[in-house]
Amino acid sequence: MWIFLVTVYGLFKGVRDITKKKAMQLNSTAEVLLAYTFLSFVLCAPLSFLGGDGSPFGVDLRLLGLIAVKSAVIFVAWICSFAAIKKLPIGFYGIMDMSRVIMAALLSVIFLHEIPTAYKTVGLILVLVGLLLVNLKKEGAGGRAKPIFVALVLISCLMNAVSEIFDKYLMSRTELTSGQLQFWYMLFLVVFYGGYVLLSRTKINRKNLFKNYWLIIMSVLFVAADRALFEACKYENSSVITMTLIKQCSVLVTILGGRLVFKEKNTAYKLFCAAIIIIGIVISVM
Repeated sequence: MWIFLVTVYGLFKGVRDITKKKAMQLNSTAEVLLAYTFLSFVLCAPLSFLGGDGSPFGVDLRLLGLIAVKSAVIFVAWICSFAAIKKLPIGFYGIMDMSRVIMAALLSVIFLHEIPTAYKTVGLILVLVGLLLVNLKKEGAGGRAKPIFVALVLISCLMNAVSEIFDKYLMSRTELTSGQLQFWYMLFLVVFYGGYVLLSRTKINRKNLFKNYWLIIMSVLFVAADRALFEACKYENSSVITMTLIKQCSVLVTILGGRLVFKEKNTAYKLFCAAIIIIGIVISVM
């Protein structure tokens, strides 16, 4: 069951990345981040009081502190990833985003004391090869990406990998329910991005925001995907590395979406690079 839930998360994530790029064609990155998190909180808040999840107000301060740290990590991750999505071809971004597999593997070794096997080592090497190929061949990614945007993707991947460690710990080793985690996680994000908009003195284009229906699609997908992921984290046999690997089914959605929605070129080459990465992922879990 948890494999199905993580697969749903991955597919929804791929569609969500496409909607992010569309949304930022109408509004600035800061506007989208604030509106996106606020709408997501409005959607998830009622759900947090339903289904026997327990009241969000019954969470102790220690767990609230951990959720706040997780939210701060995602706050940084999204600023980086949204800036990269806005400037990079979405298919290329989807492939580079798979770097989080390597990040998650390293963090699992450090925090979960997992010992890399020969298969995992070979798999990670193939993942690196695929990532290098997509960035080194100019004609392959719709134009060579500027190093700053590649760096932003990698920072985002690292932050997301850290967040995945938090998800697994909070859902499997504490008394938190998925509803409680989602409620406080989203509330903290609204506060963080609200402060970010105020400090950056971002002007809010309300007219465009109300017309930007991509924000609603993004929010629905986000709330549904995160609830599925949090439920999957409850299963004892669901590991961080395995879940991260399954999530990478999102790359196929972003590559195909880049072709169909944004008319990006060189889809075959991107799929070739993604295939190398996916082969590496499969080998790493053998």
